[in-house]
Amino acid sequence: MRRSGWLWACAAGVYGFLYVPLAVVVAFSFNDSRLNAEWVGFTLDWYRQLARDDEMLTAARNSLLIAVTASSVATVLGTMAGLAIHRYRSRWLTPLVITPVAMPEILLGVSLLIFFVSVFGQASLGLLTVILAHITFCIGFVAVIVRSRLSGMDESIFEAARDLGATPWQTFRLVTLPLIMPAVTAGFLMSFTLSIDDFVITFFTAGVGVKTLPLTIYSMIKIAVTPEVNAVSALLMLVTLAMIVLASRLAPDALRARG
Repeated sequence: MRRSGWLWACAAGVYGFLYVPLAVVVAFSFNDSRLNAEWVGFTLDWYRQLARDDEMLTAARNSLLIAVTASSVATVLGTMAGLAIHRYRSRWLTPLVITPVAMPEILLGVSLLIFFVSVFGQASLGLLTVILAHITFCIGFVAVIVRSRLSGMDESIFEAARDLGATPWQTFRLVTLPLIMPAVTAGFLMSFTLSIDDFVITFFTAGVGVKTLPLTIYSMIKIAVTPEVNAVSALLMLVTLAMIVLASRLAPDALRARG
């Protein structure tokens, strides 16, 4: 019992360290004061001001465009990669697909920056390079989730479809795809979540003049952490948590597969 109590205390301390600052950010986004030093009163003015901020709205549109495009392409390519890993069990294919997931973000960002500048020139950096960079690191997450779904399925289902005369395409379209669709959807949601709040890789590949929500928030907190920053952070946090919860419901083993 004593050991169990210490474990609960340690767990409470760790989770408090992780989540209490997030709760403070959300709470002070409703604070009726430009300073975050003390609580003055409840207000929604910062969210109204955020809705009228053209710079923030532009950054939000860019982030949504990047996240939707990168997630869509990464879902298609990652699904194909997951199927290939499961079917062929190649020694080199799995490390090739998973490496961007395990690689530190700063190393991946610098590598992509050097590649884009060396091949296409400094002027090429923009929304397109950010989208390509996000596709690169999102493919691995989708592949892992799809592969984990396929590993728990009965192979006799696909053999039965082929015995009944189905072509490989018909087997994929009518049998495989419906069975792995929860994992594919979870992979898309996970990619969307990772893309919309990515900062490090976006910072290196965005170029001059390209604004996303994480980059805009970073530029704002250089001066001071105002309640408007708290408001946009709270909204971004809400979207991220909603996507993660939905992905975990669609594919319960998705987050475990990442580990």
